[in-house]
Amino acid sequence: MSEDLGYGWESELLDLPAYLKRTGYDGTLEPTAATLRALHRAHVTSIPFENLEIMLGRPVELSLDAVQAKLVQRPRGGYCFEHNRLFAAVLEKLGFEVTALLGRVMLGAASLRPTTHSLLHVRAPGEPRDEPGWMCDVGFGAGPLEPLRFVDGAEAVQDGWGFRLRRGRTIRTWSPHTAGWELHQTSENGWVRRHMFAMNEALRIDFDALNHFVSTSPRSPFTARPLTQKFSSDALRVLDGTTLTVTRPGGSRHTRALKPEELPEVLARDFEIVLDGEDSARLVAFVRARTEG
Repeated sequence: MSEDLGYGWESELLDLPAYLKRTGYDGTLEPTAATLRALHRAHVTSIPFENLEIMLGRPVELSLDAVQAKLVQRPRGGYCFEHNRLFAAVLEKLGFEVTALLGRVMLGAASLRPTTHSLLHVRAPGEPRDEPGWMCDVGFGAGPLEPLRFVDGAEAVQDGWGFRLRRGRTIRTWSPHTAGWELHQTSENGWVRRHMFAMNEALRIDFDALNHFVSTSPRSPFTARPLTQKFSSDALRVLDGTTLTVTRPGGSRHTRALKPEELPEVLARDFEIVLDGEDSARLVAFVRARTEG
């Protein structure tokens, strides 16, 4: 047996039937563009985005066994490294060619931010090398619902939600100079640059290193407060600390403040994230200490 050098996604360890049941996907598994779109949509709308393990005092584990146990076998979710770790294994299992990429989450910011986000470049088997492939991102929490073709300026309106891929400014590295891409999404103020990334391959070990920073550093926004998101064709639900926001495709938005003790019920009702009694108490205590301390 050949040595595992960390280049693949360990799809031999994947429980594909359990994943398909979790996402509600019952379509064809032939590795085509149509299958990729349907799988992407099923994943995004079924498994929520969340960083709650950090608030609960546990490490975020990225082994495929750990990711499946949390995102597939339990009514929980995860953030980008967990989601795209799982989705990469699913696509690899089905025969797609999968390359991980790392992005800088900008959300309209003018100054450069570090690479703390993961996404995937996917090709169907046998697709000519001069074909652009697809950008998949099931781990951001706010879509897209379906992959975007790597075509400069390509726009897609998916159930009222708008997304656009553009060639970005050259990201200067030591060598060579690497052309970058930007993902934009629509907002009430027009197009917003969501994240930017270069077409440089990332491996599992890169996920591990960045995951450690994101989940442990006091400079990481994910260590400061709970952040959960649930995306669907008709709503984006976001819980940021104790603020619940529901945004509709047309841009309408409703926001309300919650008390810490309301969080477990809201998580179960609006995000399909179910915590047991001990974890519920830990989360409430964490948030209360941050908001009232």
